[in-house]
Amino acid sequence: MMSARIPRNPEPGGGSTSPGAAASAAQPPIDEPRAAWAVGTVMAAIPCSARDAGRVLGAAARAAGVTSAELAAAMAADARGVAMPAGVERALHRAVAAARALPPRAAYIGLMPSRARTAEVLEEFRGCQSRLTDAPSDMRARQALDDAAYTLCVLLGRTGVHDAVLAAEEHLTTGAGGGAYPAADSGGVRR
Repeated sequence: MMSARIPRNPEPGGGSTSPGAAASAAQPPIDEPRAAWAVGTVMAAIPCSARDAGRVLGAAARAAGVTSAELAAAMAADARGVAMPAGVERALHRAVAAARALPPRAAYIGLMPSRARTAEVLEEFRGCQSRLTDAPSDMRARQALDDAAYTLCVLLGRTGVHDAVLAAEEHLTTGAGGGAYPAADSGGVRR
């Protein structure tokens, strides 16, 4: 599933990895071109922030027993048509699925934004996501997606990007009260 979403364009800096890359297995080295490409790819696929994409890659690398640089190299090879090792692919799929999993929704207390503003911000987010999908190592596209994701989260009162996107889509497709969620546990009491 994830390999089908990875753009089939060669990543920049396709040469050998830097000697210090293996030392930082906990977080992918963001300034290394291949790792930056991997972070951008995960940001566009989930969707999530750059920080969360780094966490997803770090979790996948730890689960697969490889460094973040090796994981990024496997993702880049997969984008060029070379199959990812099964254990690495499985770990990446699980890390992405965990990042997409939403915690139970708490009560939303506050006013929902207008549908026009929600549509405008969601459209901006989708445009940034598309640009990052086309060029995962582009730092400006990555920053633009991070900014649009932050705006969407603040606008909808959500802490996660994926949850904010779902809330925006729900708000745009439901009635006037759409997007306002009841309390997670009302205790069966009717008010």
